[in-house]
Amino acid sequence: MAIRQKTTVPSRMTARCPSHARTDISIRDLVTIIDEPVERGGSNLGASPTETVCAALLACTNVILNRCAQKAGLEVQSLDLSLKASFDRRGVMLEEEIETPFPEATISITLTANGTNDALAETKANLRRFCPVSKMFVNSGSKVNENWAVTLNGEEI
Repeated sequence: MAIRQKTTVPSRMTARCPSHARTDISIRDLVTIIDEPVERGGSNLGASPTETVCAALLACTNVILNRCAQKAGLEVQSLDLSLKASFDRRGVMLEEEIETPFPEATISITLTANGTNDALAETKANLRRFCPVSKMFVNSGSKVNENWAVTLNGEEI
């Protein structure tokens, strides 16, 4: 008998705040530190909250791209990602309310894979359809660009 996965699951975490800049987040059996750099009053023990959300975009892109590729029949050999995002700091500086703190983000995707051009096209099309972190960026008004550098079946395309 196949196990049916739940479609909606709770997400639970707690936070301990030892300073105004540091937050120790407990998730499952893990603890991660989110902290500000020293120049903003932190202890630089972890990524800042805004860096963390950008890192989540890269991590989610990795997970969802691989899932989309597998479903399309594309065999991922290697994947490297980088992100360049513009961050409007006026909100965190308390100068004015900013509706879209990250007006634009560009993800560079370097992919080496085996498969068909159709499988690659399907993977590309489905990535943004199914990446929840990307959807949060886009639905907040951010423009998310993708720059693909693909080697498919040993040939750069």
